[in-house]
Amino acid sequence: LYTIHQELSLAFPQLTLYPMLGSVLDESRMKQVLTQFSIQTIYHAAAYKHVPLVEHNVIEGVRNNVLGTQVLAQSALATGVELCVLISTDKAVRPTNVMGATKRLAEQLLQDLARDSQSTLFTMVRFGNVLGSSGSVVPAFRKQLAQGGPICVTHPDITRYFMTIPEAASLVIQAGAMAQGGDVFVLNMGEPVKILDMAKRMIHLSGSEVKDAQHPDGDIEIVFSGLRAGEKLYEELLIGADVLATDHPKIARATEGCLPKDDLSQGLKQLIVALDASDPCAVRQSLQTLVPEFAPVGECVDWMKHA
Repeated sequence: LYTIHQELSLAFPQLTLYPMLGSVLDESRMKQVLTQFSIQTIYHAAAYKHVPLVEHNVIEGVRNNVLGTQVLAQSALATGVELCVLISTDKAVRPTNVMGATKRLAEQLLQDLARDSQSTLFTMVRFGNVLGSSGSVVPAFRKQLAQGGPICVTHPDITRYFMTIPEAASLVIQAGAMAQGGDVFVLNMGEPVKILDMAKRMIHLSGSEVKDAQHPDGDIEIVFSGLRAGEKLYEELLIGADVLATDHPKIARATEGCLPKDDLSQGLKQLIVALDASDPCAVRQSLQTLVPEFAPVGECVDWMKHA
Protein backbone atom coordinates (compact mmCIF):
# COMPACT_ATOMS: atom_id res chain seq x y z
CA LEU A 1 0.00 0.00 0.00
CA TYR A 2 2.86 2.35 0.84
CA THR A 3 4.64 1.62 -2.44
CA ILE A 4 1.59 2.07 -4.66
CA HIS A 5 0.64 5.27 -2.82
CA GLN A 6 4.11 6.70 -3.49
CA GLU A 7 4.00 5.62 -7.13
CA LEU A 8 0.56 7.13 -7.78
CA SER A 9 1.41 10.33 -5.93
CA LEU A 10 4.35 10.91 -8.27
CA ALA A 11 2.40 9.93 -11.39
CA PHE A 12 -0.73 11.97 -10.56
CA PRO A 13 0.27 14.92 -8.34
CA GLN A 14 -3.00 16.70 -9.15
CA LEU A 15 -5.05 13.99 -7.42
CA THR A 16 -5.74 13.58 -3.72
CA LEU A 17 -5.09 9.95 -2.79
CA TYR A 18 -6.24 8.16 0.35
CA PRO A 19 -4.35 4.94 1.24
CA MET A 20 -6.78 3.12 3.53
CA LEU A 21 -5.67 0.10 5.54
CA GLY A 22 -8.19 -2.58 6.39
CA SER A 23 -9.11 -6.23 6.13
CA VAL A 24 -11.76 -7.53 3.75
CA LEU A 25 -12.98 -9.60 6.69
CA ASP A 26 -13.83 -6.44 8.67
CA GLU A 27 -17.39 -5.66 7.58
CA SER A 28 -17.73 -2.41 9.52
CA ARG A 29 -14.44 -1.11 8.09
CA MET A 30 -15.47 -2.06 4.55
CA LYS A 31 -18.82 -0.31 4.84
CA GLN A 32 -17.20 2.73 6.47
CA VAL A 33 -14.69 3.20 3.64
CA LEU A 34 -17.19 2.49 0.86
CA THR A 35 -19.69 4.95 2.34
CA GLN A 36 -17.22 7.70 3.30
CA PHE A 37 -15.77 7.90 -0.21
CA SER A 38 -18.97 7.07 -2.14
CA ILE A 39 -17.14 4.27 -3.95
CA GLN A 40 -18.58 3.46 -7.39
CA THR A 41 -16.25 0.67 -8.57
CA ILE A 42 -14.35 -2.05 -6.70
CA TYR A 43 -11.62 -4.25 -8.20
CA HIS A 44 -11.39 -7.03 -5.64
CA ALA A 45 -7.87 -8.48 -5.77
CA ALA A 46 -7.40 -9.09 -2.03
CA ALA A 47 -6.53 -12.78 -1.79
CA TYR A 48 -3.80 -15.13 -0.68
CA LYS A 49 -2.59 -16.36 -4.07
CA HIS A 50 0.55 -18.45 -3.46
CA VAL A 51 -0.53 -22.03 -4.15
CA PRO A 52 1.82 -23.99 -1.82
CA LEU A 53 1.46 -21.48 1.03
CA VAL A 54 -2.34 -21.66 0.92
CA GLU A 55 -2.10 -25.44 0.63
CA HIS A 56 -0.21 -25.43 3.94
CA ASN A 57 -2.41 -22.74 5.54
CA VAL A 58 -5.87 -23.88 4.55
CA ILE A 59 -7.80 -22.15 7.35
CA GLU A 60 -6.43 -18.66 6.72
CA GLY A 61 -6.47 -19.09 2.95
CA VAL A 62 -10.14 -20.04 2.88
CA ARG A 63 -11.15 -17.47 5.50
CA ASN A 64 -9.51 -14.62 3.59
CA ASN A 65 -10.30 -15.66 0.02
CA VAL A 66 -13.87 -16.89 0.55
CA LEU A 67 -15.30 -15.10 3.58
CA GLY A 68 -13.37 -11.94 2.73
CA THR A 69 -14.98 -11.93 -0.72
CA GLN A 70 -18.40 -12.50 0.82
CA VAL A 71 -17.98 -9.63 3.30
CA LEU A 72 -16.72 -7.24 0.65
CA ALA A 73 -19.41 -8.15 -1.88
CA GLN A 74 -22.22 -7.85 0.66
CA SER A 75 -20.78 -4.53 1.85
CA ALA A 76 -20.71 -3.30 -1.75
CA LEU A 77 -24.36 -4.25 -2.15
CA ALA A 78 -25.36 -2.61 1.14
CA THR A 79 -23.60 0.68 0.34
CA GLY A 80 -24.78 1.05 -3.26
CA VAL A 81 -21.52 0.39 -5.10
CA GLU A 82 -22.26 0.38 -8.82
CA LEU A 83 -19.74 -2.25 -9.99
CA CYS A 84 -17.79 -4.94 -8.13
CA VAL A 85 -15.20 -6.82 -10.21
CA LEU A 86 -13.56 -9.95 -8.81
CA ILE A 87 -10.03 -10.56 -10.07
CA SER A 88 -10.04 -14.32 -10.57
CA THR A 89 -7.52 -16.82 -11.90
CA ASP A 90 -7.13 -19.70 -14.31
CA LYS A 91 -6.42 -21.82 -11.23
CA ALA A 92 -10.16 -21.60 -10.43
CA VAL A 93 -10.84 -23.93 -13.38
CA ARG A 94 -10.95 -27.58 -12.29
CA PRO A 95 -8.73 -26.71 -9.31
CA THR A 96 -6.27 -29.19 -7.85
CA ASN A 97 -5.34 -26.87 -4.97
CA VAL A 98 -7.10 -25.00 -2.18
CA MET A 99 -6.22 -21.58 -3.58
CA GLY A 100 -7.88 -22.35 -6.91
CA ALA A 101 -10.93 -23.81 -5.16
CA THR A 102 -11.32 -20.69 -3.01
CA LYS A 103 -11.24 -18.49 -6.11
CA ARG A 104 -13.88 -20.63 -7.85
CA LEU A 105 -16.04 -20.42 -4.73
CA ALA A 106 -15.48 -16.65 -4.66
CA GLU A 107 -16.76 -16.54 -8.25
CA GLN A 108 -19.86 -18.45 -7.21
CA LEU A 109 -20.50 -16.04 -4.33
CA LEU A 110 -20.61 -13.15 -6.80
CA GLN A 111 -22.69 -15.13 -9.26
CA ASP A 112 -25.17 -15.81 -6.47
CA LEU A 113 -25.42 -12.15 -5.42
CA ALA A 114 -25.82 -11.14 -9.05
CA ARG A 115 -28.95 -13.31 -9.32
CA ASP A 116 -30.89 -11.00 -6.99
CA SER A 117 -29.05 -7.66 -7.13
CA GLN A 118 -31.05 -4.80 -8.61
CA SER A 119 -28.35 -2.19 -8.06
CA THR A 120 -24.76 -3.44 -7.83
CA LEU A 121 -23.31 -5.20 -10.87
CA PHE A 122 -21.16 -8.17 -9.85
CA THR A 123 -18.75 -9.61 -12.38
CA MET A 124 -15.45 -11.49 -12.49
CA VAL A 125 -12.45 -11.53 -14.80
CA ARG A 126 -10.41 -14.71 -15.06
CA PHE A 127 -6.87 -14.79 -16.43
CA GLY A 128 -3.48 -16.42 -15.95
CA ASN A 129 -0.08 -15.29 -14.76
CA VAL A 130 1.03 -11.67 -15.01
CA LEU A 131 4.66 -11.14 -15.99
CA GLY A 132 6.69 -9.42 -13.30
CA SER A 133 3.95 -9.53 -10.66
CA SER A 134 4.63 -10.63 -7.10
CA GLY A 135 5.22 -14.39 -7.06
CA SER A 136 5.82 -14.57 -10.82
CA VAL A 137 8.55 -16.87 -12.08
CA VAL A 138 10.28 -14.00 -13.89
CA PRO A 139 11.52 -12.16 -10.75
CA ALA A 140 12.45 -15.54 -9.23
CA PHE A 141 14.48 -16.49 -12.32
CA ARG A 142 16.16 -13.06 -12.36
CA LYS A 143 17.25 -13.52 -8.76
CA GLN A 144 18.58 -17.00 -9.46
CA LEU A 145 20.45 -15.70 -12.52
CA ALA A 146 22.01 -12.89 -10.47
CA GLN A 147 23.26 -15.52 -8.02
CA GLY A 148 24.86 -17.51 -10.83
CA GLY A 149 22.18 -20.20 -10.88
CA PRO A 150 20.95 -22.78 -10.89
CA ILE A 151 17.49 -21.88 -12.22
CA CYS A 152 14.82 -24.04 -10.61
CA VAL A 153 11.94 -25.28 -12.79
CA THR A 154 9.41 -27.57 -11.13
CA HIS A 155 8.83 -29.87 -14.14
CA PRO A 156 10.19 -30.06 -17.72
CA ASP A 157 6.67 -30.05 -19.21
CA ILE A 158 4.99 -27.41 -17.04
CA THR A 159 3.24 -24.62 -18.99
CA ARG A 160 1.55 -21.35 -17.99
CA TYR A 161 -0.35 -18.50 -19.62
CA PHE A 162 1.28 -15.08 -19.36
CA MET A 163 0.27 -11.47 -19.87
CA THR A 164 1.96 -8.16 -19.11
CA ILE A 165 0.83 -6.02 -16.18
CA PRO A 166 -0.38 -3.06 -18.34
CA GLU A 167 -2.31 -5.36 -20.68
CA ALA A 168 -3.96 -7.27 -17.84
CA ALA A 169 -4.96 -4.08 -16.00
CA SER A 170 -6.36 -2.50 -19.17
CA LEU A 171 -8.39 -5.57 -20.10
CA VAL A 172 -9.79 -5.95 -16.56
CA ILE A 173 -11.09 -2.36 -16.70
CA GLN A 174 -12.57 -2.87 -20.17
CA ALA A 175 -14.22 -6.15 -19.15
CA GLY A 176 -15.78 -4.43 -16.14
CA ALA A 177 -17.27 -1.80 -18.45
CA MET A 178 -19.06 -4.59 -20.38
CA ALA A 179 -20.55 -6.20 -17.27
CA GLN A 180 -24.24 -7.05 -17.21
CA GLY A 181 -24.23 -8.89 -13.89
CA GLY A 182 -22.92 -12.34 -13.04
CA ASP A 183 -20.60 -12.37 -16.04
CA VAL A 184 -17.49 -14.54 -16.08
CA PHE A 185 -15.07 -12.78 -18.43
CA VAL A 186 -12.03 -14.67 -19.70
CA LEU A 187 -9.04 -12.85 -21.12
CA ASN A 188 -7.33 -14.17 -24.24
CA MET A 189 -3.89 -15.08 -22.91
CA GLY A 190 -2.55 -16.38 -26.21
CA GLU A 191 -0.71 -19.69 -26.30
CA PRO A 192 0.63 -21.23 -23.07
CA VAL A 193 4.37 -20.94 -22.55
CA LYS A 194 6.67 -23.75 -21.41
CA ILE A 195 8.43 -22.56 -18.26
CA LEU A 196 11.54 -24.50 -19.31
CA ASP A 197 11.68 -22.54 -22.58
CA MET A 198 11.26 -19.30 -20.66
CA ALA A 199 14.15 -20.22 -18.34
CA LYS A 200 16.39 -21.00 -21.34
CA ARG A 201 15.50 -17.70 -23.04
CA MET A 202 16.23 -15.72 -19.90
CA ILE A 203 19.64 -17.41 -19.59
CA HIS A 204 20.46 -16.57 -23.22
CA LEU A 205 19.19 -12.98 -22.87
CA SER A 206 21.48 -12.52 -19.87
CA GLY A 207 24.43 -13.31 -22.12
CA SER A 208 25.00 -16.75 -20.61
CA GLU A 209 24.71 -20.30 -21.89
CA VAL A 210 22.71 -23.18 -20.50
CA LYS A 211 24.84 -25.80 -18.77
CA ASP A 212 23.60 -29.32 -19.50
CA ALA A 213 24.81 -32.72 -20.75
CA GLN A 214 25.21 -31.38 -24.29
CA HIS A 215 26.92 -28.19 -23.07
CA PRO A 216 28.99 -29.14 -20.00
CA ASP A 217 30.95 -25.89 -20.27
CA GLY A 218 27.83 -23.72 -20.08
CA ASP A 219 27.28 -21.09 -17.42
CA ILE A 220 23.85 -21.66 -15.81
CA GLU A 221 22.32 -25.01 -14.96
CA ILE A 222 18.58 -25.72 -14.94
CA VAL A 223 17.40 -28.11 -12.23
CA PHE A 224 13.97 -29.71 -11.85
CA SER A 225 12.66 -29.46 -8.29
CA GLY A 226 9.36 -31.36 -8.72
CA LEU A 227 5.79 -30.09 -8.72
CA ARG A 228 4.90 -28.17 -5.56
CA ALA A 229 1.91 -28.91 -3.33
CA GLY A 230 -1.30 -28.56 -5.34
CA GLU A 231 0.49 -27.50 -8.54
CA LYS A 232 -0.80 -28.52 -11.99
CA LEU A 233 1.26 -29.15 -15.12
CA TYR A 234 -1.02 -26.87 -17.12
CA GLU A 235 -3.83 -24.41 -16.45
CA GLU A 236 -7.17 -23.83 -18.18
CA LEU A 237 -9.37 -20.76 -18.52
CA LEU A 238 -12.78 -22.34 -19.16
CA ILE A 239 -14.77 -24.87 -17.13
CA GLY A 240 -17.21 -25.59 -19.98
CA ALA A 241 -17.13 -25.14 -23.74
CA ASP A 242 -19.82 -22.45 -23.82
CA VAL A 243 -18.03 -19.18 -24.49
CA LEU A 244 -19.24 -16.07 -26.30
CA ALA A 245 -17.26 -13.38 -28.07
CA THR A 246 -17.55 -9.76 -26.94
CA ASP A 247 -16.84 -6.48 -28.71
CA HIS A 248 -13.22 -6.79 -27.60
CA PRO A 249 -11.08 -9.42 -29.41
CA LYS A 250 -9.16 -10.27 -26.23
CA ILE A 251 -12.17 -10.62 -23.92
CA ALA A 252 -14.65 -13.52 -24.01
CA ARG A 253 -17.73 -14.15 -21.88
CA ALA A 254 -18.03 -17.66 -20.43
CA THR A 255 -21.36 -19.21 -19.53
CA GLU A 256 -20.72 -21.21 -16.39
CA GLY A 257 -22.99 -22.68 -13.78
CA CYS A 258 -23.40 -21.90 -10.12
CA LEU A 259 -24.69 -24.02 -7.25
CA PRO A 260 -28.39 -23.55 -6.42
CA LYS A 261 -28.85 -20.82 -3.80
CA ASP A 262 -29.92 -23.21 -1.00
CA ASP A 263 -27.02 -25.60 -1.68
CA LEU A 264 -24.55 -22.72 -1.66
CA SER A 265 -25.97 -21.30 1.56
CA GLN A 266 -25.95 -24.67 3.35
CA GLY A 267 -22.46 -25.47 2.11
CA LEU A 268 -21.13 -22.14 3.36
CA LYS A 269 -22.59 -22.82 6.80
CA GLN A 270 -20.78 -26.15 6.94
CA LEU A 271 -17.58 -24.46 5.73
CA ILE A 272 -17.78 -21.88 8.52
CA VAL A 273 -18.30 -24.63 11.12
CA ALA A 274 -15.12 -26.35 9.85
CA LEU A 275 -13.23 -23.04 9.89
CA ASP A 276 -14.32 -22.28 13.44
CA ALA A 277 -13.20 -25.75 14.48
CA SER A 278 -9.76 -25.07 12.92
CA ASP A 279 -10.03 -28.37 11.04
CA PRO A 280 -8.24 -27.97 7.66
CA CYS A 281 -9.26 -31.41 6.44
CA ALA A 282 -12.94 -30.71 7.14
CA VAL A 283 -12.52 -27.33 5.42
CA ARG A 284 -11.05 -29.01 2.35
CA GLN A 285 -13.92 -31.52 2.34
CA SER A 286 -16.45 -28.66 2.50
CA LEU A 287 -14.68 -26.99 -0.41
CA GLN A 288 -15.09 -30.16 -2.47
CA THR A 289 -18.85 -30.05 -1.81
CA LEU A 290 -19.08 -26.39 -2.81
CA VAL A 291 -16.73 -26.75 -5.79
CA PRO A 292 -17.56 -30.22 -7.21
CA GLU A 293 -14.77 -30.03 -9.82
CA PHE A 294 -12.16 -29.51 -7.07
CA ALA A 295 -9.84 -32.55 -7.20
CA PRO A 296 -7.15 -32.14 -4.52
CA VAL A 297 -3.73 -33.60 -5.13
CA GLY A 298 -2.37 -35.60 -2.20
CA GLU A 299 -3.67 -36.26 1.28
CA CYS A 300 -4.84 -33.50 3.59
CA VAL A 301 -2.25 -32.70 6.25
CA ASP A 302 -2.93 -30.70 9.42
CA TRP A 303 0.44 -28.99 9.78
CA MET A 304 -0.42 -27.67 13.23
CA LYS A 305 -0.49 -31.23 14.55
CA HIS A 306 2.98 -31.92 13.09
CA ALA A 307 4.66 -28.95 14.75
